[in-house]
Amino acid sequence: MPESLPQPADPVRANDYDRFAEAYAADNENNIQNAYYERPAMVALAGDVTGRRILDAGCGAGPLFAALRDRGANVTGLDASAGMLALARRRLGDDADLHVVDLSDPLPFADGVFDDVVASLVLHYLQDWGPTLAEIRRVLRPGGRLIVSVQHPFTDYAMQNPRPDYFATTSYADEFTFNGQSVQLRFWRRPLHAMTDAFTGAGFRLSVISEPQPDPAARELFPDDFQSLSTQIGFLFFVLEAPSSPAGSTG
Repeated sequence: MPESLPQPADPVRANDYDRFAEAYAADNENNIQNAYYERPAMVALAGDVTGRRILDAGCGAGPLFAALRDRGANVTGLDASAGMLALARRRLGDDADLHVVDLSDPLPFADGVFDDVVASLVLHYLQDWGPTLAEIRRVLRPGGRLIVSVQHPFTDYAMQNPRPDYFATTSYADEFTFNGQSVQLRFWRRPLHAMTDAFTGAGFRLSVISEPQPDPAARELFPDDFQSLSTQIGFLFFVLEAPSSPAGSTG
């Protein structure tokens, strides 16, 4: 029998994925935004991951974890939602290294234990990126990478009515339907320079900024959505490098 999901301790908590884990995971598995756009872009940016130790920060039900593991990576996953991790364990197996951790809290790992950290559509849930990025920088080895996808800041600005102050860091809520279940999610929007300032302030070097196209395979599967997604801004992707020299070193 399928594993039962834990019930949320606080049913009114914002972005409580425990309440809609099954619906979100089912939708995420095959929709154009995740399966044919965001996830392929993250995998492509990661490149050859054979033998690399990767932390999937905000792994959800584990689709990116699985894709990286299938490509030879040694993956560890964490998520704030116990319900999402129950689905991840069902998918990935009992031996999968999974942890219930909120990214606003310290990470339960030693310094420099990962070659890469992937943060897929998760940072835009956080008001303050500073402590989270500092922890990610700590657990990355010198020369390691942080690969990030977030809501594109121009989309956050252009899609709101009335228009917010682009230069302010503010929260907003939006309605989504996942596999027939309607839910509300709350995000934090910030300008592009606030994102890059947060990365460099945490000691990262900006290597890549990417605005990729969807997987061409989606053209026949989702003809209308493909046209829209391939001509309009959706998500924004970064590859950041942890310098080989310790932060603050002059050598």
